[in-house]
Amino acid sequence: MATVATSVKVPGELKARIDELARRSGKSPHAYVLAALEEHVARTELAEQFLQDAIAADEEMQRSGIGYEAAQVHDYVAAKVRGKKATRPRATRWRE
Repeated sequence: MATVATSVKVPGELKARIDELARRSGKSPHAYVLAALEEHVARTELAEQFLQDAIAADEEMQRSGIGYEAAQVHDYVAAKVRGKKATRPRATRWRE
């Protein structure tokens, strides 16, 4: 992948913090900033995709009239978080 140069001006205090964290992680400040930017961009893209998926799921639920009971979903997720076996909720028709 081709790289392009860019310049970012940061306050001196932030630069010092970056330098210290880079030193402790065994990276150059440049590599540390690149990794931080990559992580932030990836998280932002993931959050945006999550939102788009949620909007599409809601539109499909509104169109079809089929969905899941919130209490069943909450119970299922809580059980999975605790590492317990759980039966997936079943979709039901909520609108005639």
